[in-house]
Amino acid sequence: MTPTSRPRLRRGVKLTWDRTRDTYVLLFPEGVLVPNRTAADILGLCDGVATVEEITAALGEKYSGVRAQDVQDVLTRLEERRVAEWT
Repeated sequence: MTPTSRPRLRRGVKLTWDRTRDTYVLLFPEGVLVPNRTAADILGLCDGVATVEEITAALGEKYSGVRAQDVQDVLTRLEERRVAEWT
């Protein structure tokens, strides 16, 4: 993964708001993940068009102290869980 990589959710993976839990959940064929708010914001930007660099910049407008390496670490963990991929 590089700053110009374009992450997206894998086919069959969906980020949605769960009213019961009052939080975002990530639904995928093997189960459900409950990401923290920052991870949910990252996932919401993973459209296969925005680069890691652009995602980091967008998060920087919402949160202070956003580092590209932190965003890449979250995306790497999501890839390992097979919910995200690169285009």
